[in-house]
Amino acid sequence: MHIKEQWNRLDPTTQQWLMDNPGCMVLPRTLTAIFNKETGENADIDTHGEAVLSDEDREFIQGKAREAAGGLSDDRFL
Repeated sequence: MHIKEQWNRLDPTTQQWLMDNPGCMVLPRTLTAIFNKETGENADIDTHGEAVLSDEDREFIQGKAREAAGGLSDDRFL
């Protein structure tokens, strides 16, 4: 996946879910399908239809979540 490059193509509900779940390592199949539909990407999926988020994707999402929280540090990001 390339969440950083595709962020602006994701609808606000999808963006919010990602920011609400910044420690997620695997994107559930429903959100994987939404991501692929909204971005036109064809993310690699496992046998359950889920996509593994890269370290880069997780760091980007965590940064967005921190921005949304006003830049406050939160132990869940460590």
